Amino acid sequence: MAGSVPADEVRDEPADLKVVASDTVFDGMVWDVRRDTVELGDGQTVTRELLEHTGAVGILALDEQDRVLLVRQYRHPVRRYLWEPPAGLLDVAGEDPFEAAKRELAEEAHLRADDWHVLVDYVNSPGGSTEALRCYLARGLHPVAEADRHVGHGEERDMPVAWVPLDEARELVLAGRLHNPTAVCGILAAHAARELGWAPLRPADAPWPERSPGRRRSRH
Repeated sequence: MAGSVPADEVRDEPADLKVVASDTVFDGMVWDVRRDTVELGDGQTVTRELLEHTGAVGILALDEQDRVLLVRQYRHPVRRYLWEPPAGLLDVAGEDPFEAAKRELAEEAHLRADDWHVLVDYVNSPGGSTEALRCYLARGLHPVAEADRHVGHGEERDMPVAWVPLDEARELVLAGRLHNPTAVCGILAAHAARELGWAPLRPADAPWPERSPGRRRSRH
């Protein structure tokens, strides 16, 4: 067993391990499957398959009554209707993540926000995917003009919405009633940050080095 590390030194960091072989074994609509062989640095090599994902942003929208906005969307891989914050893929070439978040909030929730911060960053499934996700906290909400509202298609068509008090939303997470990872991470992070007077939050344009350098395909 490796030695103990002091708590103040605990942080994720990049690893510069040599990839000796890499092949795309599936070229998909949203993500690819890649097979890499990597040297671990001690004479060993391992071969791993991974989803090469474009990444995504989510928005935890909080109104003046400390209510969280959730939308219900069908998610086919898990065959469930999930309640989740507005979110979207980073699939517009060259688009800044913060600008993508503002666009998604307007498209999915018909809202704009005056006050933005980074709430939490996470890698969605680091054992098998490059997907990195940034969840923003959006406050100072006001509606998009009726004439400018986006019309959703597919699973984003006619999504029901709910405004849930932040305390109740935390209880929904802990009771196992919410499963979307952005909902789970965003709600728990917002509840914790509120207890600290929002002081730990980063600015909306904070660096995001964990964002995957993987595929970039513009939406059609």
